[in-house]
Amino acid sequence: MATVTPGEHIAELRRTYSISRETLSERSGIPEELIAKIENEGLIPDLAPLIKIARALGVRLGTLLDDHEELGPVITRAGAVTASERFVTGLPQEKSAEKKDHQGLSFKSLAADKNGRHMEPFIVDIESDAHQEKSAHEGEEFIHVLEGNLFLEYGTVKDTLKAGDSVYYDSIVPHRVYSADANPVRILAVIYTPV
Repeated sequence: MATVTPGEHIAELRRTYSISRETLSERSGIPEELIAKIENEGLIPDLAPLIKIARALGVRLGTLLDDHEELGPVITRAGAVTASERFVTGLPQEKSAEKKDHQGLSFKSLAADKNGRHMEPFIVDIESDAHQEKSAHEGEEFIHVLEGNLFLEYGTVKDTLKAGDSVYYDSIVPHRVYSADANPVRILAVIYTPV
């Protein structure tokens, strides 16, 4: 079964609800040009625009990320996590020929098919040179560092989390995470967005 991108879901919802890109831009606060890139090129700059677009369309974030939905429990086996990549954000600042395989932040969904969910659990692999802008959106986030050293910027707070450390915060405060050193980082991230 072919994977449906978040941009394809957004375009389909806009058609269904007869909402223009201009109107969606006004409702979400996301520039119309960015919405066009998400729909046409599959671009995902970070989760904040997707959350704002989902809210403006009156749907859960999961609606933009799902291929199909399961009513019962969703079990993700260990070997299936690497195959469940949903999208990539935070591309490396420099994309040279030697670094073309680096992909920034790679989000692997742990519950992609769960119907009606309000939490989005991911395994996120962060390349050492990945860069993302600070983002702010409704909801809450929980991060548990599985491997590596993670640097957290949350408002004026700056801290390094090591493997085994975790953090829980309100997503409305501008925040971002990235590698604290020259090594990749793997985290468990759970994002909750209210209905």
